[in-house]
Amino acid sequence: MILAAIDTSSRQASVALYDDRGVLAEASWRTENRHSVDTLPMIESLLRLQRLEPSSLGAVAVASGPGSFTGLRIGMSLAKGLALALDLPIVGVPTLAVTAYVAGDPGCRLWAVMEAGRGRLCVQPFAFDEGLPVAEAEAQVVDAADWVPEHDEPILLAGEIGAELAQRLLALPDGEQIAITSLASSVRRAGYLAELAWERIQRQEADDLDSLDLHYAQ
Repeated sequence: MILAAIDTSSRQASVALYDDRGVLAEASWRTENRHSVDTLPMIESLLRLQRLEPSSLGAVAVASGPGSFTGLRIGMSLAKGLALALDLPIVGVPTLAVTAYVAGDPGCRLWAVMEAGRGRLCVQPFAFDEGLPVAEAEAQVVDAADWVPEHDEPILLAGEIGAELAQRLLALPDGEQIAITSLASSVRRAGYLAELAWERIQRQEADDLDSLDLHYAQ
């Protein structure tokens, strides 16, 4: 079975093909409001790269938010369209859980961070249980200029963290307790989204096509 994974939650978009061998093909790119133009052709390109047809797909996974209202809707519409047209099981995975999973278990609290536009961030704290991220609280939208992650011990920040934010946080009086992933290692890759979804598919825990919905941070 081959699973297609789609993440259009923010300006950092990603798609991947995955099977029991792992990631077959993957593409991540920064897009400026072109999700509806770029995403399906990118999936088709990955299928051609692997000499596959759309009929080869056996499941589809999609980042279910939080994230950009328009970006999320495009990704969900595309994923549901594929699932409906090809009669595929579908799995929705929280976007910030993917960010946390990409970073891996740091042995401390991890804050997943994503751009929310207009100088805002979407943030959520995670712990890990048997290698998988578990949210410790609901995602929330904060002002990037004012946000200070709650912590009384060392923490790791992962995701879309610009240089200005990183410099401000590391300059805090207790900045030595804050670690930040590198820009390259913090890209929200659809291969990780696919891996999280793959485990659920193997346990026959697919979502209902009609009721699967998006989640937006408050």
